[in-house]
Amino acid sequence: MNRIEKERYLREYSVLKAQGKPFFPYAVAKDSVMAVVVMATIITLSIVLGAELGPKADPTTTTYTPRPEWYFFFLFELLRVIKPPELVPLATIGVPTICMILLFLLPFYDRGPERRPERRPIATSAGIFTIAAMGYLTYLGAAAGPPTQISEPTPASVIAQGPQAVKQFNAGKQVVAQSGCLACHKIGENGNSGPGPELTRIADRIPAQAIARTLVNPTSPMPSFSSLKQKSPQKFSAMVDFLSQLKSGG
Repeated sequence: MNRIEKERYLREYSVLKAQGKPFFPYAVAKDSVMAVVVMATIITLSIVLGAELGPKADPTTTTYTPRPEWYFFFLFELLRVIKPPELVPLATIGVPTICMILLFLLPFYDRGPERRPERRPIATSAGIFTIAAMGYLTYLGAAAGPPTQISEPTPASVIAQGPQAVKQFNAGKQVVAQSGCLACHKIGENGNSGPGPELTRIADRIPAQAIARTLVNPTSPMPSFSSLKQKSPQKFSAMVDFLSQLKSGG
């Protein structure tokens, strides 16, 4: 915008400002009426429909999937996407903080008088991209599986053995995921890097028989799965079979 265009814009702005109404009390009154309408609607819905609190919390359940509030889904998914531990502070603190700082400083670094979106391609594109990214991450966060899910793909060697082998592998994957193994071990991109060793290629180090013995007679602080072997031998066998298939070049 050159000097002549800026002067014409300021003249038009001063004329329109003189023709308009002051912010107080006209705009304040309109905002107040709208706020009353919104509050009345919320109160009415609360009285008529009530609040859905869901079932009572069960601390003994192993199937509960924790979820943040819907307006935090995009941050929840961002944390799932950024998996390296050294980048976790960037996902949880860095990105939101930088975005908030840029938002607060917007009036200071965007001093241009032009407000039409088509004449501000950079700002418009940045806004559209931000909204689209947050919407997409919110959708992924809402549709994400449970945090105990293991995303390790089925090895080609298992697929070559037929559908029954694939079914057994997936059953073992589910047993491992639901048994709390990811709290101390890492399998692929899932789980924690300690205090237990990584299990992604555990079958390269020890055979299936040794895996079964370790599950029954582990070293502290790992819990024993002897009760699982006694009560649900099929689940125990599926767990051993799954871990014994985790090898390089599978």
